[in-house]
Amino acid sequence: MEHTTISLTPEAALKAYDGVNLIGGARKTSAATLAVTNPATGKTLGRAAAADAAETDAAVAAARAAFRGWADLPARDRGKRVAAAGRALGAEAETIARLLAMETGKALRTECRGELTVAADLLEFYGGLGSELKGETVPYNPRMLTMTTREPLGVVAAILPWNVPLVLMMLKIAPALVAGNTVVVKASEEAPFATLQAAEIVAGFLPEGVLNVVCGTGIECGAALTAHPDVAKITFTGSEAAGEIVYAAGAKRIVPVSLELGGKSPMIVCADANLDRVVAGAISGMRFTRQGQSCTAASRIYVHADLMEAFMARIGEELSTLVIGDPLDEATDVGTIISARQKATIDRFVALAEETEGAQVIRSGALPTDPALSPDLFMQPTLIAGLPEDHPCVTDEIFGPVAVVQSWTDYDDVIARANDSRYGLAATVWTTNIATALDATARLEAGYVQVNQNLTIQPNVSYGGFGRSGLGKEASLEAMVEHFTRKKTIVMSFDA
Repeated sequence: MEHTTISLTPEAALKAYDGVNLIGGARKTSAATLAVTNPATGKTLGRAAAADAAETDAAVAAARAAFRGWADLPARDRGKRVAAAGRALGAEAETIARLLAMETGKALRTECRGELTVAADLLEFYGGLGSELKGETVPYNPRMLTMTTREPLGVVAAILPWNVPLVLMMLKIAPALVAGNTVVVKASEEAPFATLQAAEIVAGFLPEGVLNVVCGTGIECGAALTAHPDVAKITFTGSEAAGEIVYAAGAKRIVPVSLELGGKSPMIVCADANLDRVVAGAISGMRFTRQGQSCTAASRIYVHADLMEAFMARIGEELSTLVIGDPLDEATDVGTIISARQKATIDRFVALAEETEGAQVIRSGALPTDPALSPDLFMQPTLIAGLPEDHPCVTDEIFGPVAVVQSWTDYDDVIARANDSRYGLAATVWTTNIATALDATARLEAGYVQVNQNLTIQPNVSYGGFGRSGLGKEASLEAMVEHFTRKKTIVMSFDA
């Protein structure tokens, strides 16, 4: 299998991908650029391409030109290429993880290395599923051959956010590619460089034009991509508001759209739960080491009254031990918020809580004092108690290291409170009683429900939400077949 391996240090990658898109197997300099800031230092890392409609059209044209040749390859051959790309990505994981930490502000040890591991695993997982792109035979008439086949859709537009860009890219491109589609990725303008480096490694195992990446704003680049007449499928992860715009663009052209949007995930702690596991699960489930910048964050924690006092004491102690600091420092647990705009949004929510009578706002941990770091975007893990259920901090996605903790005594009531949300992405239940676990998992209105754990996205575990959390599933065979192929019915009859 012929391929090109891209091996670059983080510093070399910043130079190589400064102001470029990946189109047709080559780096193409963009006519305009956008500054990318290291959120931990406040300094400019480099400049992302600001692709306009013409550059976006060039990427789609390259993908369209490559489509038929790629689709005509046997599915297992496509899968072998994608799996090999996963192994190559794994070999470069450490350098790309460092680049990811520099542009996102996420801690290298607690977040970025793990993201690279899952991203590479997703490529290998989907690479092994080429043989599963099967049709059916249908018992319509014994004198006719009636069957269905699965075909690729064409050019897929894959739009990424900044919080976990590499995992979310692989959730989209790996099944799309194995199914025989070609892809145009729109990278986040706030965190493009690790995306570009990882995509170029994958593209080295593919024919030219099969995988392309454009960078730019949603208003210009994203809008041009979703409205493009040659895009046959849109897959988007991002905010609820942006998802509405993407969905409308797909509806206008009547093309399939899958969306993974926001969440306000409940975590229900029963009186019989193991408190040690609960506290650890709340910290990991709230994604505090990702600064709470996760759509599955367990940001509504409902603790039984019998455990409330002990829970608050224990979680406060544990959160205070987390090291907030330089994302590249091996001692760091918690990095920075991605941008000043996002930090301002989080601060507005916390200020609303502080203005609410009876509310308690508890911040844990020490902010860094290193003069080499900019203090503006570092934030302590924050717990808020004593809020009414209709408070914006309870109902709206904050997307920061802020969790609302509420007490409960009545089981039916807490289930109702957990379900009282326009979102339905994830939920967790903590109990040692299997009857309670079975009942709660049946009644909770969320697409990804766990008991006594708070796992993130895993290959082969179907993932996706209900309500305004989005449309469709990811991370599974189902996602590849349902979202990246179309079913054709064939009926054959021959005269005797």
